[in-house]
Amino acid sequence: MMKGVSFLVTVAILALASSIASAYDPSPLQDFCVAINDIKSGEFVNGKFCKDHAMVSANDFFFFGINITRSIGNKVGSNVTLVNVDKLAGLNTLGISLARLDFAPYGLNPPHTHPRGTELLVVIEGETAALAFTGLSSQNPGVITIANAVFGSVPPINPNVLIKAFQLDNNVVEYLQRAFTPN
Repeated sequence: MMKGVSFLVTVAILALASSIASAYDPSPLQDFCVAINDIKSGEFVNGKFCKDHAMVSANDFFFFGINITRSIGNKVGSNVTLVNVDKLAGLNTLGISLARLDFAPYGLNPPHTHPRGTELLVVIEGETAALAFTGLSSQNPGVITIANAVFGSVPPINPNVLIKAFQLDNNVVEYLQRAFTPN
């Protein structure tokens, strides 16, 4: 009889412990939360207010122009068309953004980093120029272009540091700092 009672007590304790162990917080993400600038919405998710679900349409998930070639007549010979949550409201809470990159022959996308995301790049070659699409693991990945950050920083990095770090001549460092310093 004592074995039966201790068995039932053990089962009861395990049942209570397992119900406590399976408790969790609900996920902060939803299926979708189309971003709007209307603060009356009341629902604030991922840094944006959400459009009423009854008012959401297919257009909230469509970006016109990703198929359009952009001008590539600049110093680096490329153009980036970024599509993030600020341009495509339906991306809010999905944790993604994308970009189209157009390249002139021998053009490049300068070395850079995305502080709030990782990047996957798919390159499609053309006859006179190249085209690439990139997917980013953030709805707002940000971008830091290395040359701008190093040679165009405000306040400027001490030229002696740049001379030593990059093993460059003083004149080259001065030239690069002038070229990249914002006007």
